[in-house]
Amino acid sequence: MTLSAVALAVVTAIAVAMGLKPDALEGTGIFFTLRGTLIEPGPVSAMINLLGLLATGSIMLALNKVFSFVRSVTRLFVSAFWLLQLAHPAGLVAFNAGTLLALVTAVSIMPLFASYQDRHSQRSIFLIFTLIAAGSMFHYCFLALIPAFLLGFLNMGVFNLKGLLAMLFGLITPFWIVLGLGIASPQDFVMPHINGIWNLVWTPQVSLELVLATATAVTGITLAVMNLMTIMNYRMQTRVYNAFFVFVLITVIIALCLNYDEMTIFMPLLGLMVAVQMAHSYTLRASAMPYRYVFMLVFIGCCAALAAANMMMR
Repeated sequence: MTLSAVALAVVTAIAVAMGLKPDALEGTGIFFTLRGTLIEPGPVSAMINLLGLLATGSIMLALNKVFSFVRSVTRLFVSAFWLLQLAHPAGLVAFNAGTLLALVTAVSIMPLFASYQDRHSQRSIFLIFTLIAAGSMFHYCFLALIPAFLLGFLNMGVFNLKGLLAMLFGLITPFWIVLGLGIASPQDFVMPHINGIWNLVWTPQVSLELVLATATAVTGITLAVMNLMTIMNYRMQTRVYNAFFVFVLITVIIALCLNYDEMTIFMPLLGLMVAVQMAHSYTLRASAMPYRYVFMLVFIGCCAALAAANMMMR
């Protein structure tokens, strides 16, 4: 895990030194339009982005110690998450909405999991959906979290009439405040820009990005299916926790297909969900020890190769 963090920092420094530019030039929200980066590209922005990715992995590690969604003691999913991020160096040169999306998701998992079978968890529901609604005002990608967390709370057994009202008030409150204070007006409403994967204009750079996105998504789905039968034998609470990660994985893949222009935004969250499935697959197959090491070596090699290819094509 430490070596993965160092590798991520080194690739970030190299990407900044080479002058790589972030992919997403512009991101639209319901009321406001952000540039592709939350902070102008540069060493400071890259450092904040690096800290955001390190914080996301560390939060997931802490969550596993509390909720044990991966039953074996492992840091593999943190390492895999950081390695997947360095495979796309252009996403490391500035603090962007993708890093923020993954960080918000990791932070929101704590109140979600803590609400398991707690019929008085309306505050958690309100808080999470308020964060999602606030983020969607600046970038539409946050809307992808609504179905995932809705299914998550339904699966936790806490979504009653009060929970529904808490969700609705959470989604309404940020807009109520922004419109009420005159920060935005209904005329500022911006329609989302949808550019599906079927509209791709093929270039060498796009082809490489498609390879990364497709390989990550296929790996995540394959491992989730392979892990399913074993996880189904876990106790109910652990099954519910892991079902949420599958919900997010599927939601993000659908969002990527519907709006491929925002691949940079969705890739950190996709990588985070795939990393959890990798940790399950690795720890559930202790008898296949040599093959597990081969798999990890191949995975590390692929991430390094993609990082080098991305840098050479810029």
